[in-house]
Amino acid sequence: MPSLENFRLTVFRAVAAQLSFRKAAEELYLTQPAVTFQIKALEDDLGVQLFDRAGQHIALTRAGEVLLAAANDSHARLQQAEQQMTALDGQIGGELALGVSTTISQYLLPRLLRAFLTEHPQARFRVVTGNTEQIVQSVLDGHAALGLIEGPARSREVSTEPFLRDELVLLVAAAHEWAELPEIAASDLVSAPLLMRERGSGSRHVLELALERVGVKRKSLHVAMELDSIEAIKSAVEAGLGVGFVSRWAVARDLRLGQQFRMVPVRNLAVTREFSTVALASPALVGLALEFRHFLAAQFPAPSGHAGAVRKARLRR
Repeated sequence: MPSLENFRLTVFRAVAAQLSFRKAAEELYLTQPAVTFQIKALEDDLGVQLFDRAGQHIALTRAGEVLLAAANDSHARLQQAEQQMTALDGQIGGELALGVSTTISQYLLPRLLRAFLTEHPQARFRVVTGNTEQIVQSVLDGHAALGLIEGPARSREVSTEPFLRDELVLLVAAAHEWAELPEIAASDLVSAPLLMRERGSGSRHVLELALERVGVKRKSLHVAMELDSIEAIKSAVEAGLGVGFVSRWAVARDLRLGQQFRMVPVRNLAVTREFSTVALASPALVGLALEFRHFLAAQFPAPSGHAGAVRKARLRR
């Protein structure tokens, strides 16, 4: 089913979300002049200016803010109507705006979507990615109906439900002095150049908390480099720029493991976290978003009688 939303409103919401005509064009697979034309035509139709343009920077005007709130509300209602109409035939369909944090999007999301779409071929997904903090904000802003995050959501306006437990492991280059050791002490990390995710990343937050629990203060760490993805950390480890912690999912099928880098246990250090869904606390999830959350719970069921235990994945790693 094609989108029920007016095309100019679709373009407007994309520009308002990105605050960039170029980025909106990339998101919509349009040329930048086409996006500019649609916004100009919408402004002419309404007789108001929707964006303040100052050089390469744009911002919503008061009129633009009013329209954005109404457009987001209308879009959500149309999505719900589309899902309800599809459900009349006993099908699950429509479009789901999904926000996904980096690790999940790189290593889990493709197989999750493949499995879900096999069961529900009429469903469509619009995916935005970022770190945990950015995905939570996307949910709060209404840009994503459901988020998948890898760290705590520090907002009382959202609710979370864990669906899978992950572990962060220490990665070192194959030529590193620790590579052949059975384990190292947590205190050894103080002297090592650490490759860390950027601030706002769920991975970094969970790692810093775990280290502090074993007496390693974040101020004592030598953060040699901040990187915005796990793949960047893995490449930097291979290049001998330092050591870093990455999701076990990120190396589960990596052919370079053992040749270019090694996993080294850290004595008494367990860096675990929950992958969780995040949604607005109110109103309750409905339609495709609710169905996808139920799907995740079915894919990674918690063993009976072991609340919080590691969930066993039905999907093959």
